Amino acid sequence: MERSEIELCGFLHVHEELAEQVRRELPETEQLLQLAELFKVFGDGTRVRILYVLLTAEVCVCDIAKLLGMTQSAVSHQLRTLKQARLIKSRRDGKTIFYSLADDHVATLLRQGMEHVCEK
Repeated sequence: MERSEIELCGFLHVHEELAEQVRRELPETEQLLQLAELFKVFGDGTRVRILYVLLTAEVCVCDIAKLLGMTQSAVSHQLRTLKQARLIKSRRDGKTIFYSLADDHVATLLRQGMEHVCEK
Protein backbone atom coordinates (compact mmCIF):
# COMPACT_ATOMS: atom_id res chain seq x y z
CA MET A 1 0.00 0.00 0.00
CA GLU A 2 1.41 3.36 -0.97
CA ARG A 3 1.67 6.20 1.51
CA SER A 4 -1.11 8.19 -0.20
CA GLU A 5 -3.44 5.16 0.13
CA ILE A 6 -2.61 4.89 3.83
CA GLU A 7 -3.38 8.54 4.37
CA LEU A 8 -6.69 8.30 2.47
CA CYS A 9 -8.04 5.34 4.40
CA GLY A 10 -6.73 6.53 7.76
CA PHE A 11 -4.62 3.46 8.55
CA LEU A 12 -1.32 4.19 10.20
CA HIS A 13 -0.41 0.57 10.81
CA VAL A 14 -1.81 -2.67 9.43
CA HIS A 15 -1.64 -5.61 11.82
CA GLU A 16 -0.32 -8.11 9.26
CA GLU A 17 -0.53 -11.22 11.47
CA LEU A 18 -4.12 -10.48 12.41
CA ALA A 19 -5.04 -9.65 8.81
CA GLU A 20 -3.51 -12.93 7.60
CA GLN A 21 -5.35 -14.94 10.26
CA VAL A 22 -8.65 -13.36 9.23
CA ARG A 23 -7.88 -14.01 5.54
CA ARG A 24 -7.29 -17.71 6.28
CA GLU A 25 -10.56 -18.05 8.20
CA LEU A 26 -12.74 -15.95 5.91
CA PRO A 27 -15.11 -18.15 3.86
CA GLU A 28 -15.11 -17.95 0.07
CA THR A 29 -17.09 -15.06 -1.40
CA GLU A 30 -19.61 -17.46 -2.96
CA GLN A 31 -20.34 -19.02 0.45
CA LEU A 32 -20.83 -15.60 2.00
CA LEU A 33 -23.23 -14.64 -0.79
CA GLN A 34 -25.19 -17.85 -0.22
CA LEU A 35 -25.38 -17.01 3.48
CA ALA A 36 -26.65 -13.53 2.63
CA GLU A 37 -29.36 -15.10 0.43
CA LEU A 38 -30.36 -17.39 3.29
CA PHE A 39 -30.73 -14.44 5.64
CA LYS A 40 -32.84 -12.65 3.02
CA VAL A 41 -35.35 -15.49 3.31
CA PHE A 42 -35.49 -14.85 7.06
CA GLY A 43 -36.08 -11.15 6.27
CA ASP A 44 -39.77 -11.72 5.58
CA GLY A 45 -42.10 -11.71 8.60
CA THR A 46 -44.61 -14.08 7.00
CA ARG A 47 -41.94 -16.67 6.31
CA VAL A 48 -40.62 -16.39 9.87
CA ARG A 49 -44.15 -16.92 11.20
CA ILE A 50 -44.49 -20.04 9.04
CA LEU A 51 -41.13 -21.32 10.24
CA TYR A 52 -42.25 -20.83 13.83
CA VAL A 53 -45.40 -22.86 13.17
CA LEU A 54 -43.19 -25.60 11.74
CA LEU A 55 -40.87 -25.38 14.74
CA THR A 56 -43.84 -26.52 16.81
CA ALA A 57 -45.41 -29.16 14.56
CA GLU A 58 -45.50 -30.83 11.18
CA VAL A 59 -48.54 -29.34 9.43
CA CYS A 60 -50.26 -29.02 6.06
CA VAL A 61 -50.96 -25.85 4.07
CA CYS A 62 -54.54 -25.71 5.40
CA ASP A 63 -53.32 -25.72 9.02
CA ILE A 64 -50.80 -22.94 8.39
CA ALA A 65 -53.38 -20.83 6.55
CA LYS A 66 -55.86 -21.20 9.41
CA LEU A 67 -53.27 -20.53 12.14
CA LEU A 68 -51.88 -17.42 10.46
CA GLY A 69 -55.08 -16.06 8.92
CA MET A 70 -53.77 -16.36 5.37
CA THR A 71 -55.02 -17.85 2.13
CA GLN A 72 -53.73 -21.26 1.11
CA SER A 73 -52.35 -19.69 -2.04
CA ALA A 74 -50.31 -17.14 -0.07
CA VAL A 75 -49.00 -19.87 2.24
CA SER A 76 -48.09 -22.10 -0.71
CA HIS A 77 -46.11 -19.26 -2.28
CA GLN A 78 -44.08 -18.77 0.90
CA LEU A 79 -43.59 -22.52 1.38
CA ARG A 80 -42.11 -22.71 -2.12
CA THR A 81 -39.55 -20.03 -1.21
CA LEU A 82 -38.72 -21.77 2.08
CA LYS A 83 -38.32 -25.10 0.32
CA GLN A 84 -36.03 -23.59 -2.35
CA ALA A 85 -33.87 -22.22 0.48
CA ARG A 86 -33.78 -25.75 1.98
CA LEU A 87 -35.29 -24.52 5.23
CA ILE A 88 -38.29 -26.86 5.10
CA LYS A 89 -39.11 -30.30 3.76
CA SER A 90 -42.34 -32.03 2.85
CA ARG A 91 -43.82 -35.49 2.93
CA ARG A 92 -46.95 -36.82 1.33
CA ASP A 93 -49.56 -38.81 3.25
CA GLY A 94 -52.27 -39.76 0.78
CA LYS A 95 -53.46 -36.54 -0.81
CA THR A 96 -52.10 -34.34 1.97
CA ILE A 97 -48.61 -32.84 2.01
CA PHE A 98 -47.16 -32.14 5.43
CA TYR A 99 -44.39 -29.61 5.98
CA SER A 100 -41.69 -29.52 8.65
CA LEU A 101 -38.35 -27.83 9.27
CA ALA A 102 -35.59 -29.27 7.13
CA ASP A 103 -33.26 -30.04 10.05
CA ASP A 104 -32.08 -29.03 13.50
CA HIS A 105 -29.98 -26.19 12.05
CA VAL A 106 -33.13 -24.31 11.11
CA ALA A 107 -34.63 -24.83 14.56
CA THR A 108 -31.38 -23.60 16.13
CA LEU A 109 -31.35 -20.47 13.94
CA LEU A 110 -34.93 -19.67 14.97
CA ARG A 111 -34.36 -20.31 18.68
CA GLN A 112 -31.09 -18.38 18.83
CA GLY A 113 -32.57 -15.53 16.82
CA MET A 114 -35.49 -15.28 19.23
CA GLU A 115 -33.16 -15.49 22.20
CA HIS A 116 -31.17 -12.58 20.76
CA VAL A 117 -34.32 -10.53 20.12
CA CYS A 118 -35.55 -11.13 23.68
CA GLU A 119 -32.27 -10.12 25.35
CA LYS A 120 -32.36 -6.92 27.31
